[in-house]
Amino acid sequence: MITGITGTRLRRAAAVAVTSGALLATGALTAAPAQAVATPSIVAKGGYLMNNSNSSSLFLKKADTQFATGSTTKIMTAKVVLAQPHLNLKSTVTIDKAYSDYVVRNNASQAHLIVGDKVTVGQLLYGLMLPSGCDAAYALADKFGTGTTRPARVKNFIGKMNTAARNLGLTHTHFDSFDGIGNGDNYSTPRDLTKIASSAMKNSTFRTVVKTKTYTATTRTKSGGTRTMAPWKNTNGLLSSYSGTIGVKTGSGPEAKYCLVFAATRNGKTVIGTVLASSSIAQREADAKKLLTYGFARLG
Repeated sequence: MITGITGTRLRRAAAVAVTSGALLATGALTAAPAQAVATPSIVAKGGYLMNNSNSSSLFLKKADTQFATGSTTKIMTAKVVLAQPHLNLKSTVTIDKAYSDYVVRNNASQAHLIVGDKVTVGQLLYGLMLPSGCDAAYALADKFGTGTTRPARVKNFIGKMNTAARNLGLTHTHFDSFDGIGNGDNYSTPRDLTKIASSAMKNSTFRTVVKTKTYTATTRTKSGGTRTMAPWKNTNGLLSSYSGTIGVKTGSGPEAKYCLVFAATRNGKTVIGTVLASSSIAQREADAKKLLTYGFARLG
């Protein structure tokens, strides 16, 4: 016979066991639900993130508000070039003084192309997307626009950029420049820019270019010799600081502030997004990292 304190303890333990068994049998005891992933806060005035596999939205902050886009405009510049029929990446463009004068006049980012050099289209794409060369953008617009004069060719090329935006169903995007140095009518939204980038990333050449950290071009000089350009470094710091980053493009300017269109792949899953009008280079990267980490957490 069980007596005293020991007996009391055993009777209590038995009662707890019976109660627990009853709860388990009725399903009253269940595992605690997994904690939801906290939505991040970003400094950028606008932001958007989507699952690239099915275009589902993962994060929105003024996703459909129009902003100046700075050099993220060049994503569309590259997309239009790569969509040209019978494109030959080895065809050359002779660098005109107008391209050099343009970047000097606008104090614009440049690939430091040398007047008179012959540069291939493929090299110009690297000069466009890595150091964000507005001289490279001008050269490409002049090459692939249609018209008898340079202004006519540039105007035609910008028209192709707007046609491409319409073909993607984008209703809040308009381009009035080939490089983001707009004339008051160059804008897009975080959602639209993300869709442009997602479309551009379907092209293998574009993917190769935008994930490249540095590129050195060897051009043909006016005298027939060769010139090895100073290496072009990608302005997208995420390529070196966020594992899995595969692109895409930076942008900045007095009106645009600091912008970044970005994409990364982890465990076979790709997320792609945009932050517009952030407060600094470091902050746009911090904003993008927050969104990428959040996106991957959402996708599991």
